[in-house]
Amino acid sequence: MSTETTKKTVVIVGGGSVGAGIAKSLSTQLDPNKHRLVMVTASEKYVHLPGTIRTVTTAEGELEKRVFIPYGDFLKGKGEIKHGEVASFTTRSGGKGTVNLTSGESVEYDVLVLATGSKWPGPFELPTGGEKLQSHIDSWRAKIEKAQSVVLVGAGAVGIEFAGEISDFYKGKNVSIVHNGRLPLNDVYPDRLRNGLLTKLQRRNVNVVLNDRLDDYTPSEDGTVTLRSGKVLNADLVIPTVGGTPNTDFIKASLGEDVLTASNHVKVLPTFQLPSHANIFAAGDIIEWKEQKQAAKAAGHASVVVKNVLSVLKGQSPSAQYKGSYEIMVITVGREGGAGYFGVLWGLIFGDWFARMLKSRGLMIEMTKGNFGF
Repeated sequence: MSTETTKKTVVIVGGGSVGAGIAKSLSTQLDPNKHRLVMVTASEKYVHLPGTIRTVTTAEGELEKRVFIPYGDFLKGKGEIKHGEVASFTTRSGGKGTVNLTSGESVEYDVLVLATGSKWPGPFELPTGGEKLQSHIDSWRAKIEKAQSVVLVGAGAVGIEFAGEISDFYKGKNVSIVHNGRLPLNDVYPDRLRNGLLTKLQRRNVNVVLNDRLDDYTPSEDGTVTLRSGKVLNADLVIPTVGGTPNTDFIKASLGEDVLTASNHVKVLPTFQLPSHANIFAAGDIIEWKEQKQAAKAAGHASVVVKNVLSVLKGQSPSAQYKGSYEIMVITVGREGGAGYFGVLWGLIFGDWFARMLKSRGLMIEMTKGNFGF
């Protein structure tokens, strides 16, 4: 029996902040003589999500050259990256299984980590790379530039940041946000933060419509949309900013719907293991956990998963448990403003200077490249 066939293989599905973080950490701790590490990602490059809103808004600065980051040899030769989409995976007695790609290629695993993140609508339904990606970006830039009136649907973090970017780069453009809550964001965050962000948007002449919904995203021939309340808004362009949905269809197809909740999130134990599959882990946006879905949670998830994967490889029972994380958020409102929130003590809120220093200007691109070694 060859050395290759006796190695234990860890397969990570997903190359975003959680998947890449787990792969990076494992690459420094696994023995290449005993283990094989494979990260499977549909994207040709790492997608730095915090930079995508500005990227699809404006060509200024050619951000696509910096926001979509080549993986390079970030695993330092101690792991493989396979670019492809996973169609399904199988499990077998004894713990081993097989990951099947849509290309027809398959990879056997001893331990499987699922970290496929969210699917996003509209501008963020990004092709995996190449000319299609650039065409997608160019198309949305042209739509936004051409539109006289833009309506964003959803005033969560995505909607707020998008409104800030459009009002920043296209001063005088008519921008509205329709939100089904009483204030921007949701009730996890304190009203002081939410009211502050509402004021920042209104100072930019963004029309924020609260406690209302838009069901039909297609503007009428006269360039308007009608909300549930009957209110009419001018709209040449409607952009969905309602947030993402878990990318778990292939998991349901592989293991059945019982492993998912009604919202299609993966049920996990505090060890991040699937309850009936000790050698399969899930982390990031796809899991059912009472916390906000944010890249800020990635490091905490990755730390627990890595410790427990190492335990499984040693034949030991995983003992590291995720205790949750306090809520943390930095939200931009254009290139010079925004707010930061840390859910410790009484809830710490920071203003424009903090958002500008940490995220609004540089979008945390260099920080991300440094963290992963890209």
